[in-house]
Amino acid sequence: MSTAADANAGADPERVASALSAAEFVRVYARPTGDTLAAAGLLANALRERDTAFQVRSTRDSAAPDGHGTALALGWTPPNGTGLDTGDQPVSSVAAAVVAALGVDPDPLVGLAGVVAAEAVPGDAGSGSLLEAAERRGIVERRPGVAVPTADIATGLAHSTLVRAPFSGDPEAAQALVAELDLPADPADDDYRRLASALALDVTTDAPMQSVGAVERALRPYETPTGPFATLGGYADVLCALAREQPGLGVSVALGADATEAAVTTWREHARRAHGLLDDPTTGRYDGVFVARVETDPADTPALSTAARLLRDYQSPEPAALVVSDDAAAAAGDGSTDVTAALRAGVDATSGEEDERDDPTDADVVGHGRAGDARFGGGDVTAFIGGFREALR
Repeated sequence: MSTAADANAGADPERVASALSAAEFVRVYARPTGDTLAAAGLLANALRERDTAFQVRSTRDSAAPDGHGTALALGWTPPNGTGLDTGDQPVSSVAAAVVAALGVDPDPLVGLAGVVAAEAVPGDAGSGSLLEAAERRGIVERRPGVAVPTADIATGLAHSTLVRAPFSGDPEAAQALVAELDLPADPADDDYRRLASALALDVTTDAPMQSVGAVERALRPYETPTGPFATLGGYADVLCALAREQPGLGVSVALGADATEAAVTTWREHARRAHGLLDDPTTGRYDGVFVARVETDPADTPALSTAARLLRDYQSPEPAALVVSDDAAAAAGDGSTDVTAALRAGVDATSGEEDERDDPTDADVVGHGRAGDARFGGGDVTAFIGGFREALR
């Protein structure tokens, strides 16, 4: 096996590009996030244009699997290879710089969708050149309104995971809001402004202060007239859902495959589960963390991370939010503490001598400082929460 590190690539875009340009076969391993899937799409498209063979897969492994060719990790740094890790910039921004260094123009729409998926603002966090290219080509145009992936506003509102509102997960309630606002089939700017105002009021009433900043990410969207989804924020929302549910489909979408219908279907189901998890949880507030205990079946597990982000943004009075079931958990924080490290501590707290898990080795934790998830095969949930809380102190 060879890695980009073998060629002294490091994490610098120029050096990574140098290693990739010399590779005959590249194996790309992406963490399951919308940002890294966009990055994978950017890099895969560049490799394809250069006639370099490649393989992309999403992984939760702690090391790059052995195999022929050059290995590159996205969203993490393996001990046996080079990674474009999460840091000051979205992975998709760094990947775009690598693509440019390879002599290929990065797809600005895919890159910007990754930037938004990383909760950054288009044009910021190293994405200025992507936004300039997109505006120059006329593939994005900012307008009033709400960022949804579908032309049907009610469907978009009901299944958006950018917001948590009274109508979230309920298409009939979202349709009632649209009807109450009397939005025409082809809304004008004033109509979009009324919609945005109504949404902002719905999601911030009786919500913690951070909800104001969170909802702003869903307002004044960049319309994408030639893209696979109606808005840039909607594109990012779909990528985040696909990362959790069907990462292979997410990479296909980022590569330009005609898979919009399948992607939207997956996004709707993911959103339904994520919002459903927060409809009636058992909650507890502790110093530094707001906890929601939920009941899940295996199909719900991929939605835990989205539910944790929504809980942090729209319901948590503490800087971190934890959603935990009998055998899985996800956490989201404001960056002041490392929630993924806290998840590891929670898993460790359930694995003592009297461990109740069917297989104590069947546990893994993936994430970064602001967000992560854990799968631990069952155990003492109270001990898990205690370990998580202790690690935040």
